[in-house]
Amino acid sequence: MPLRLEIVTPERLAYEDDVDSVVCPGVDGELGVLPHHAPLLSTLGFGELRIRKGGQEEYFAIAGGFLQVRPDKVVVMAETADLASEIDLAGAEEARRDAERALAEGFEEPADLARARAALQRALLRIRVGERRRREGPRGRG
Repeated sequence: MPLRLEIVTPERLAYEDDVDSVVCPGVDGELGVLPHHAPLLSTLGFGELRIRKGGQEEYFAIAGGFLQVRPDKVVVMAETADLASEIDLAGAEEARRDAERALAEGFEEPADLARARAALQRALLRIRVGERRRREGPRGRG
């Protein structure tokens, strides 16, 4: 029985397909899901989501959200979800520099500081996932 995976963000449906397995970045570590998994609801952290389908792997940079698992379906509701092969590394580097500048300038409001830290964390995650996956190239069973 295939496992249906949906990755959604507030802006879009980022991914929808039948997969063999998915590994998500939970707040307390990675969560691996196979077909017939017990129902589960969990909070997601910042990290790399890995999808295995037909011997191939795909990767997303996931920034927070929630994971809902049913025996035949996984729904990832993420704040952001960027497919590794589509990450604009130059744009992510620019976002990192902007966030670092903003943090260096200081903030009067704690909420502004939290937003700048989150922006830096997202940029660093996108850079890490995008660079590593470009270096390794597509992975499959050999």
